[in-house]
Amino acid sequence: MLIVTSIIAAVLTTVFIRLSFNVIGLRRKNKVGLGSGGHEDLERAIRAQGNFAEYVPFGLILLACLELNGATWWLVAIPGLALIIGRLIHAIGINTPPPDFSKRVLGMKFTFFTLMALVVLNLGWSLYKLVA
Repeated sequence: MLIVTSIIAAVLTTVFIRLSFNVIGLRRKNKVGLGSGGHEDLERAIRAQGNFAEYVPFGLILLACLELNGATWWLVAIPGLALIIGRLIHAIGINTPPPDFSKRVLGMKFTFFTLMALVVLNLGWSLYKLVA
C-alpha cells in the first residue's frame, strides 16, 4: 500500500490545482487564450505551474518506489515533506512580483536535493533488499 505517498500526492495535487486556477484567473483577467500575451504576471504563473508539473512526477515516482519496496514510513515521509516545501517556496518566489529569486533558488535547492536524496535512497534501499 502507498499510504504515505498517497498523502503527499494529494497535498501536491492540491497545490497544482491552486497554481492552475491562478493561471486560469490571469488568462481571464488579461483575456489571453494561449501563451502569456506579454503579461508578466501571467508568464510567472504559467512558469510556476509548468515547473511544478515538470519536477513533481519524478518525486512521486521515486517516493512510490521507495514505499512499495518496503521502506519505513518516515523514510518516505521526510523527503515527501521536503518536496512539498521546495515546491511551495519555488511557487511563492516565482509568483511574487517582482520575482523573489532567492525564494525561487531556495525552492529549487530543496527540490533538487530531495530528488537526489530519493535517487540515493532508492538505490540504497534496493541494494539492501537484494543483499539482505
